[in-house]
Amino acid sequence: MINHFNPDSFDISEALKFENLTKDDFKEICKRLGREPNRTELGMFGVMWSEHCCYRNSKPLLANFPTKGKNVLVGPGENAGVIDVGNNQKLVFKIESHNHPSAIEPFQGAATGVGGILRDIFTMGARPIAVLNSLRFGNLEKSSNVSLLRGVVSGISHYGNCVGVPTVGGEIDFDDSYSGNPLVNVMALGLLETEEIVCSGAKKVGSPVLYVGNTTGRDGVGGASFASSELTTSSLDNRPAVQVGDPFIEKSLIEACLEAFKTGDVIAAQDMGAAGLTCSSAEMAANGSLGISIDLDLVPARENDMSAYQYLLSESQERMLLVVKKDKLNHLIKQFKKWGLFANVIGEVIKNKEVVISHKSKVVAQIPTSALSDDTPINIHKVMNNPPNYLLKKWEWTENNLPKIYDNKILSMKENKYFYFSQIILKLLSNPSIASKKWIYKQYDSQVQANTVFKPGESDAAVIRLRSQSEKNKNQIFSGVAASVDCNSRWVSLDPFRGSIAAVAESARNVSCVGAEPIAITNNLNFPSPENQIGYWQLASSCEGISQACIALGTPVTGGNVSLYNESKNEKNEITPINPTPVIGMVGKIDNIDQAISSGWKNINDSIWLLGSYSSELTLSASSYLEYFHGKILGRPPKIDLQDEKYCQSFMRRSILENFVVSSHDISDGGLAVSLSECCILSSKGATINLESVSDRLDNVLFSEGGSRIVFSVNKNKELNWLNYLKEIQIDFPKSVYVKKIGFVSKENLKINFQSKEICNIKVEELTEKFNNSISSYF
Repeated sequence: MINHFNPDSFDISEALKFENLTKDDFKEICKRLGREPNRTELGMFGVMWSEHCCYRNSKPLLANFPTKGKNVLVGPGENAGVIDVGNNQKLVFKIESHNHPSAIEPFQGAATGVGGILRDIFTMGARPIAVLNSLRFGNLEKSSNVSLLRGVVSGISHYGNCVGVPTVGGEIDFDDSYSGNPLVNVMALGLLETEEIVCSGAKKVGSPVLYVGNTTGRDGVGGASFASSELTTSSLDNRPAVQVGDPFIEKSLIEACLEAFKTGDVIAAQDMGAAGLTCSSAEMAANGSLGISIDLDLVPARENDMSAYQYLLSESQERMLLVVKKDKLNHLIKQFKKWGLFANVIGEVIKNKEVVISHKSKVVAQIPTSALSDDTPINIHKVMNNPPNYLLKKWEWTENNLPKIYDNKILSMKENKYFYFSQIILKLLSNPSIASKKWIYKQYDSQVQANTVFKPGESDAAVIRLRSQSEKNKNQIFSGVAASVDCNSRWVSLDPFRGSIAAVAESARNVSCVGAEPIAITNNLNFPSPENQIGYWQLASSCEGISQACIALGTPVTGGNVSLYNESKNEKNEITPINPTPVIGMVGKIDNIDQAISSGWKNINDSIWLLGSYSSELTLSASSYLEYFHGKILGRPPKIDLQDEKYCQSFMRRSILENFVVSSHDISDGGLAVSLSECCILSSKGATINLESVSDRLDNVLFSEGGSRIVFSVNKNKELNWLNYLKEIQIDFPKSVYVKKIGFVSKENLKINFQSKEICNIKVEELTEKFNNSISSYF
């Protein structure tokens, strides 16, 4: 039995503070153990009961997400979600955050974020086929934010490029609220290579527990607890809590694990991510309703004199824990060593439902598995009945508060001078949040594996070709998958409910715009402290919005991540929370990737059309125009009619698959004018647009957001057939959905007429120069 006397006596109050545990937590731990924990055990509870591992603040809200659907094979609870994409192929996908580590060590924080999410994918038996990322930074006028951006992008490109997985898409936004707390969310997709999905539950008493991969060091100790606390001016002292990655070992680990999984000799697998060996061993035992015994003296170490605490809480990268068949053990070890990996038996599955840890021939921790991972504590928060007063005041803003328009000019409330609308379009295109992210994605290898259909920036969603993994069918091309990550954090900050609905709707719309059918989502909920009444209200409202949108659009949640306490504290103890940012990772399928389309115009004289909903609000409230041109973050985000949204997307997909529509682009940040500009820039072609509107405000016509809108072009040679097609299907159109011809593709200029009067005429070269050179100018 364990010797409960701890020769290294410790101050309980100080230890609880260090582990981010409360006095009530300590009482509950004592109750579950029937005694006081020693310092090592307290550390294990600290990481397992952190928000990062057990969702103690968010679990009641997450329980309301729709998680089942006809394509869903594995939902929340495993390392990643799994969906059926047809042709006997299964897609594994998930999104994770590495926010706090990236704030204090941007290169390694971002790099290991990529490594961690890839392990979640191949742990299920899937080969990683694509990575996307969603990033947030403070404004680039501040040099520290430029350094963070440079470090994060370098970390992502280094790890992804070296490991051989393409980075195919993503999004990035800049706002002052992220200055002290950037967001680094990484989504990965994988194609299942094994007959059976590899799960994490330990089975069969006496089965060996095999440690595979890299060595264990002191890097990343306490990383899960660190990720569950706010960032302060002293956070640099927590650099040891940032992991250090090696993508070349990860590549060997991918190949070795997939090779082993195919044999059927691996019973269960779990990567050692957050909380390291503690979490992987506890979850394996709990998921298999058995126990596990680990001898730390058998763990490959890269440093001398490591304590049991450090072994158990280390988050050293590229490590896996496997339960394997006893009679196949030697063969498996030989296979892993062939790949240059450590492969050591460090324990076994036991009958008693306990996690038993020994070190230096002594039992140093003995904890019931249920105590660590089942019925973990839940922090109960009361949700505000009404939106906070500061938001209600912002919602009072209307377009009547804007200056009047004179001769195609309007006064900027931000700069206090007049601008023509053509100048405003150029200003919006050069704003870093709207401008081309080419400086970023050109550092990523998007073409490795040769399955990326469109390069980053060319289409509303990434499209990946799905090839068969078997030798006999390796040259046969199957269907494809589309993926998008989205969140308009300005909208969410002004209305978490509506903003989160919009995030789901836009990510689905992006997938539909390439011709794919949205199937399911993974989400990354990045929020401030839930202990703040407003912070928890934002989280609760956002979860409700996501649920409603996913139900309406038929895209269940298969898993994801919650990242709370995203706020920074300065030397005066003033707290700056981030804008709440629920990032939605949407995946969809397309039966024939040759039918997928991109955003840029295709042919001169192709007709240009506008699809949208009268029932989905269209407004300048909460718009990019209002913030970036007038300097105001005011108004209530537009309400989206989800039934109309679903119909518009369905109509768009059908029209693409009927081969009428040759380009498609959703209308989001910057409104119609920016979307038209982007189509021109991507194709190096112009457009002549003729607009009519019930609005008497020209800025509303050009820059309003919402309306479930898509701008698309129709092949000039199929115009007559297209019109006949429209007549046939408009019988089924909801009265609130419209399809309007607004112009045609031209040669060199974007020319927009409003009520027969020219309001802008800009050379595509000028649009391109502003759009492409914004972010790079800061470097």
